[in-house]
Amino acid sequence: MSAPATRPRRGTRRRSEPGEANSQRRQALLDIAADLFAEQGFRSTTVRQIGDAAGVLSGSLYHHFDSKEAIVDEILSEYFTSLMATYENIVARRDEPAVTLRHLVKAAFNSLDEHRAAITVIQNERGYLNQFPRFAYVAESEAEVRRIWTEVLDNGIASGAFRDDMDTTITYRFIRDSLWVAVRWFTPSGRLSADELAEQYLKLVMSGLEKPNPWASSDRPLFSG
Repeated sequence: MSAPATRPRRGTRRRSEPGEANSQRRQALLDIAADLFAEQGFRSTTVRQIGDAAGVLSGSLYHHFDSKEAIVDEILSEYFTSLMATYENIVARRDEPAVTLRHLVKAAFNSLDEHRAAITVIQNERGYLNQFPRFAYVAESEAEVRRIWTEVLDNGIASGAFRDDMDTTITYRFIRDSLWVAVRWFTPSGRLSADELAEQYLKLVMSGLEKPNPWASSDRPLFSG
């Protein structure tokens, strides 16, 4: 009979394997860099500042990343991978267009905290990133996101759930910009959670501001769902 496996003594931590410790350190550097990018911008943040915030020499960062662009590249690619997986799962349910739109809005609001740095960098420094071939996927990913949203809007018009006198491209841009700008002021620890904020937004978009007046004719709300 083989000897029983020994257990770590209570109160002691399991020693991390070298590869695991390296991965944890790398993720910690990504998180620190993401916070700095969100707060002061990608171009304004130096490798030295990231190193100082992490408590390491700036040269140590090059053990994990070959450049500052490589750091933001990983932050952006992780964001789009996560976002696209979420959106694809939502549309795969084949709910009614109004229900699908609601889920997309809620998913977008819930991404604001976790991916704050990526959204902020895209908003503020897309033009700068366009000069680097490695970031070509940003425009491609944005185009795919636009396709998903406009397809939902088109389906809503075709089914009669949404009004048929709107331009879906303009509508998508309005929704996109009004959603993503919330990254500048939304905090999860604030008065409203991401889901609660999404509900407020949906009330405004789906029903409008004015109370319905049965005695007066008025335009229909943008969406009837």
